[in-house]
Amino acid sequence: MIRLEPAGAEALLLVLGEQAEADLPLRIAALAERIRRELGDLLIDLVPGWTSLLLHYDLLRTDHLRLAERLAPLLEAWLDEPAPSGGGRLHEIPVWYAGEDLAAVAQACGLSSAGLIELHSAGEYRVGAIGFAPGFAYLGELDERLVLPRRATPRTRVPAGSLAIAERQTAIYPQASPGGWHLLGLCPWRLFEARRTPPCPLALGDRVRFVPVDEATYRRELNA
Repeated sequence: MIRLEPAGAEALLLVLGEQAEADLPLRIAALAERIRRELGDLLIDLVPGWTSLLLHYDLLRTDHLRLAERLAPLLEAWLDEPAPSGGGRLHEIPVWYAGEDLAAVAQACGLSSAGLIELHSAGEYRVGAIGFAPGFAYLGELDERLVLPRRATPRTRVPAGSLAIAERQTAIYPQASPGGWHLLGLCPWRLFEARRTPPCPLALGDRVRFVPVDEATYRRELNA
């Protein structure tokens, strides 16, 4: 059941599911595009999440009650629509699995380092949300054998390109930033560039596979 909840004076939260499902990010992406097309003149921004869509609206043009009325037929139609076909684009992203926490994570999960790399790189992950930092894509879900809580003490600086895991998700830090996830490796790709179109190659609903590479390949691609 969809819930509409005020989120401050200028935002409305659409709760579209109680838990993450395989096709929900794709469906939320399709809904966001329809709302942007139909009601874009009323909105400032749309922020998709794993199970929700946050609408920031222009108080000079609408309020949450009038916006909810305009949303009702769009949400009714969305509920009756199947998931978009195609399953999102597939990105095969190279990773040099030499992260600072690799050995400690393997030990905590009862695996060898090689076993951890094999298990993590065997998964296909869905982009469920983009946030925290520009281009930071939350990918899920991890194999249950790799599920760990976040670090008790976050790092003040995680290097750009770091591949990490926490709880049931994995991600790559697009920029150097603080972070509390466990670091497994390094990606040579630049996953956010403000002057590029689009700035982030990953979009909501896309799929990601990680391809293990050696240090020489990582450094070659990093400097390409």
